[in-house]
Amino acid sequence: MIECVPNFSEGRDAAKVRAIVDAIAGVAGVLLLGYESDADHNRSVVTFAGPSDAVMEAAIRGAGRAAEVIDLSQHEGVHPRVGVADVIPFVPLAGATMDDCVAIAHCAGRGIWSRFGIPVYFYESAATIPERRRLEKVRRRGFDGRPPDVGDIAAHPTAGASVVGARDFLIAFNVNLATADVGVAQSVARKIRESSGGFRFVKAMGRFLASRGCAQISMNLTNFVQTDLDAVFEAIRAEAPVASCQLIGFVPKRAYAMFPGFFERAENFSASRVIETRMKELGAGEG
Repeated sequence: MIECVPNFSEGRDAAKVRAIVDAIAGVAGVLLLGYESDADHNRSVVTFAGPSDAVMEAAIRGAGRAAEVIDLSQHEGVHPRVGVADVIPFVPLAGATMDDCVAIAHCAGRGIWSRFGIPVYFYESAATIPERRRLEKVRRRGFDGRPPDVGDIAAHPTAGASVVGARDFLIAFNVNLATADVGVAQSVARKIRESSGGFRFVKAMGRFLASRGCAQISMNLTNFVQTDLDAVFEAIRAEAPVASCQLIGFVPKRAYAMFPGFFERAENFSASRVIETRMKELGAGEG
C-alpha cells in the first residue's frame, strides 16, 4: 500500500476541486481517504492510497485534470506554489518501502511530462540533485536555477510545474492566532522553524487569513518521532494568544498515541483523522 497526498492550487471553486478528486478516485484500486480545501490558501489537499500502480496512475490523472481546470497565471492565495498540481508526495504504508515510493515518484514524473507537458522537479527521497531534497529549495522564484528533472521547460505557461517526491509521514497543522497582526505570526514562525534555529523537523510560515480576520502559523511537521509536538505548541502559545487549530489530512496512529493532546486541540479532529482508523472505516484494514 502506498499513500499519496497531492496539493492542488485551487481551494475556492468546489466544482474544479471535485473534478480533480473524481479523476483520482476513478482509478480502479484507489481508496480515497478524504480531501479538504482552504479558501485563503486557495489550495486543496487530497489523500488516497492503494497498490503502487493504481496510486501512480491516479496521481498522474489528478495532475492532468488540474491542468485542465486551473490556470496558475490567474491564481491568488497566501500559500506559495509553483504549479496547479503543486506537490505530489508518495508515502510508504503497509508492505512498501521508501525505495518503492522513489521508483513510483520517478515514473509518475515522467508520466506527467509525457502526457501533459508539465515539467517535474523531484524532492525529498526522490531527489536526483541533493540540493532539491528540501521542498522550499525547489519552490522559489525561478525554482533553483537549474533545469527540471523531467521536461525541457522550467514551467508550463498555465499549469506551472509539479514537485514530485517520496517521503515519510508529514503532519500539516495550522495554528490561528487571536490577532490580525501577520507580523506576529511571521515572528513566531521564525522562532519555531528549524531553518531559523528553532525546532528540528519543523517548517512554519506566518500568513493572514482574510476569511477569519486573523493571522495564522501554518506548519509542516516532518518527523513526529523526533519532535516534541506539545513543546512546539507551547512555544507558540508563549509568544502569542491562540484562537484555534486545524489539522490538514491524516495522522498515523503512532503519532496520535504519542501526542493525543496536541491533535485534539484541532477543531476538526476526530478518530477518522487517524489514517489506520480511516482505512478500517473504508474496509481496507490497517495500512
